[in-house]
This record gives sequence, C-alpha cells and structure tokens, in this order.
Amino acid sequence: MKIEVGVSNRHCHLTKEVYKKLFNKEDLTLKKALKQPGQFAAEEVITIEGPKNKIEKVRVLGPLRSYTQVEVSKSDAYKLGVNPPVRNSGEIDGAAEVTLIGPEGSVTLNCCILANRHIHITEEEAKSLNIKDKQKVKIYVNNDKGGVMEGCFKVSKEAYKELHIDIDDANAFLLNQDDMVEIEY
Repeated sequence: MKIEVGVSNRHCHLTKEVYKKLFNKEDLTLKKALKQPGQFAAEEVITIEGPKNKIEKVRVLGPLRSYTQVEVSKSDAYKLGVNPPVRNSGEIDGAAEVTLIGPEGSVTLNCCILANRHIHITEEEAKSLNIKDKQKVKIYVNNDKGGVMEGCFKVSKEAYKELHIDIDDANAFLLNQDDMVEIEY
C-alpha cells in the first residue's frame, strides 16, 4: 500500500494548566490547520531548555491536551543534552526532563520524547484492512537513499491517512512532505 509522508519538526503539546503557566492565557491562537482532523499549529511558541543548550521558537500544537509532551529529533536531543526515549504520542513514561519557557513563566517536566514513526488511519479503514492499533509496519523508501524503516499504526476515529516521521528520518532517507512510500504490514 502506498502512503503519503508527513514530516514532523520539533513541537509540543500542552495541558491547559501548563499553557496557562507559560502564557497566562485561556486558549491557543490558531495559526494553521493541520491535515489531522481537529489539529492545528498555534501562533504560540516556547523555548525548550536542556542541560547543555536551548532551542527557541518551538511550535505549540493544538488543541490543548490531557498531557504535556515535547517531541524532538535525536539531533535536537544532542543539542539539548538529553536522551529521550522513543515513544508513541501520549506515552511519556521515562521521558527526558526539559524546561519549557514561555513569555509568562516556565516549568520543568519529564516530557521530552522522540516520537515513534507512525501511520494515522481511521478505525473504519483499519477494520477493512484488518489492522490493529500499534501494529508494526515496514516502510519502504524507493529513492536515491532508499531503505526500510519500521513504524506502527495509530488508529483513531478520525484521521488523515499519513506516515509521520521526524526531520532526522526525512533527511536520512531524502524524504519530503507529501512524498509517497510503500508500506507492508
């Protein structure tokens, strides 16, 4: 099955409580809708700080969540001086500690992860293809730096069918936003 690639740069998801501490506002400001239904890039950005360095202008994604999570690439992790685990979104057990800095305050939390490669798919399509949530998948890249990656399915009620990889994976495989790859499950 062919599937579209979505390249994800560093970003964060915030709880209402953490958002209020960082920005002293009630809700996020829409900058741009994302392909995933109901998801958007917010106008708000934060700085993330680790033991070695900081990265400024990290985009906040909305809507506000029930957990705070910072997603970075391994290259970002080296710069920050942290060693975050690879996790599925929302699974932050063992996440690396970073400080989130906004215009109105800061918080230090164990919330930094490397996002697992994943393919968004609807419950309806998953059922028709006999796919289960978190089922492993092989991703074949056929270009000048082709190869094979592994990932998993992320099944939800509403979804735009797309493979999400981070910027390091995209660069390693010479992939761009909206390129097509082949998957085998």
